[in-house]
Amino acid sequence: MRYACLLTSIALLELFSTGAALSLQWWLQPWIGSTTTSVALWIGVFLITHVLLLLSITKLLANSYRWMSGWMLVMHFIMLTAVATSVLYGGLWLLTLLFSDAIFTNMLFGNTADSSMVIAIGLRIFALLFFIGLFIYSLYSAYIPVVRELSITIHKPLKNPLRIAVASDLHLGRLFGNKAIERLHIMLSKHQADILLMPGDIMDDNTQAFNTYNMKDSLAKLVAILPYGVYATLGNHDLYGHEQPISDSLRAAGVQLLNDEITHLNHQGEMVWLMGRFDNHKHQRVATSELLAQVNNAEPVILLDHRPSAILEHSKLPIDLQVSGHTHNGQIFPVNFIINAINRLGYGYEAIGKGHFVVSSGYGFWGIPFRLGSRSEIWIINLIGTNINTQI
Repeated sequence: MRYACLLTSIALLELFSTGAALSLQWWLQPWIGSTTTSVALWIGVFLITHVLLLLSITKLLANSYRWMSGWMLVMHFIMLTAVATSVLYGGLWLLTLLFSDAIFTNMLFGNTADSSMVIAIGLRIFALLFFIGLFIYSLYSAYIPVVRELSITIHKPLKNPLRIAVASDLHLGRLFGNKAIERLHIMLSKHQADILLMPGDIMDDNTQAFNTYNMKDSLAKLVAILPYGVYATLGNHDLYGHEQPISDSLRAAGVQLLNDEITHLNHQGEMVWLMGRFDNHKHQRVATSELLAQVNNAEPVILLDHRPSAILEHSKLPIDLQVSGHTHNGQIFPVNFIINAINRLGYGYEAIGKGHFVVSSGYGFWGIPFRLGSRSEIWIINLIGTNINTQI
């Protein structure tokens, strides 16, 4: 399986390199003076790809996966730009067919060298602006979160609504740290959240940046403003060899971890149960049914499970709300389509079977600070019992 993933990644890199080289060759065509220059362009693209691939495999460069991911993103955006430019050119050509305007047609697609040059330069200016726009928009989508609000009614007693905030996949590290925690602090205060649930991937693999930039203080201040505090489970990135330091750092900041554990809240005289599971990267994790055996199913039950892979199984159990993350909603288009194709619920909210399920795209990001086709977000879920007077 490991070798299959490696071979697939290499094949994708070759495909990306070919597409990027072809796109760049078109863009630079007016200025490429010889075949030698064109060949040098192709060699340059493939050389960058294979050097970064070698550094990633051998781990000779720190954070080489970020450089590899960044280069793949550049190539991907180059190809998206080429597609958008082709669509624009095709649209202009279609307009000439629809309107049959001789003057318009001659201006756009005339045989004169001047008109051809105007079109060529115009398309390349569009391509450059589109490429830059992709980067700006993707950075914005990664760093400026949106709030998704949702009200859920469960068929269990809960006289007073519980306002639940969900922030998954923070990936706290060098590129996402104190400012992001402070922004989260402000948003949760504004929306008057009672509790924050963080279903996994709290850290970006280790605690190095968390400690270096003293994120503990920012996180502790966030915990302090919430009436019921912050509860979290560990995701796959929290289990890549640094489980204990990550757990210790989170607990030191006041975060309550639910590692295959249960607890309960006394919400204005009524019990609300919380269950948290390890990510399935930990093969010996406890089954959900074993955790459920320890709770009172007649009362509201909320599950934190990093991956949404067991949603169908959990939809048959007396779980009222499951919050998950992990998928990042693909993070970069068009991976979001793949994510939703391979998961029962790859992103968003759906009532399935006995329960309600929320899969967040995440508050942070993995690898590089770009999102396209997804958005950094938090969820504010108003959990309502059936016995609430809806007119209040």
